[in-house]
Amino acid sequence: MSTQIFQSNYQRLGFIPFNSDSIELLNSSQYKGYIKIVYAPKGVRLNVDFNDYYTEQPTLFFINSNQYVQFFDLGDADGYFMYYNRDFYCVQIHDAEVACDGLLFNNIYQMPKTVLNTKEDGIIKSILVQMQEEFELEASTQEEMLRIYLKQIIIRATRIWKAQQLGILENQPHQEIEFFREFSRLVEIHYRSKHLVADYADLLGIAAKTLTQKFKKFELPAPNEVLKDRILLEAKRLLIHTSLSAKEIAYDLGYDDPAYFNRLFSKKIGDAPNVFRKKYLEGKNVQLE
Repeated sequence: MSTQIFQSNYQRLGFIPFNSDSIELLNSSQYKGYIKIVYAPKGVRLNVDFNDYYTEQPTLFFINSNQYVQFFDLGDADGYFMYYNRDFYCVQIHDAEVACDGLLFNNIYQMPKTVLNTKEDGIIKSILVQMQEEFELEASTQEEMLRIYLKQIIIRATRIWKAQQLGILENQPHQEIEFFREFSRLVEIHYRSKHLVADYADLLGIAAKTLTQKFKKFELPAPNEVLKDRILLEAKRLLIHTSLSAKEIAYDLGYDDPAYFNRLFSKKIGDAPNVFRKKYLEGKNVQLE
């Protein structure tokens, strides 16, 4: 199926209806660096940042520009793959409109999906069909209409994500959810330079002990573990997708002592960085044969 593209100056949005024959297209490196939204029908198997997912019912995936996705099976029904840059729509700039930063994107759960029930699936598919029709119209107002449809998908998915992922936090006052969104955003901004819970407590204007207690109260992973997980996720990305040495990665992530970083990685991941790289690449080569 053909790719439909809107482009104006630096703004770009691509829209690809796909079927079971589209794996090579969707796995192309040309979409690296774009924000991606995937409407995956039942039966899709993919990997996002070292986590495997299989859709037992229609699911939306939200994949940031620094995340990695690979498709293995696209199922039997039609799906949609959308990619765009921050010039077309930036969730940080427009956070007041959609309130998804720290939830759909950059969330402490590292959970990039929302599962759709029958009603929600019908609504989302209707929006996607309208987007496809908008490309065919080529009207002068096309840019704003496409942006409106994109915002509708993000807003609806954010509501669903909250209900599915926030647990007991979903029923708390709005300011509590905003607190955890802000923590997620701060970790995403500073994880390379700030490695202590106390650093983030200072940025949030509270004591480190209070921050830890808040996470415990709402049955969330400890903030120290969230921070380590984010740092090590980036380490795994750099090990697999770059040729940097373990020592260079340690320095890139703000560690002056590579030996300490190696111990942290080994303790949390189960293998030393170089062993992880070797095992992953060997396993990937086997999978691709």
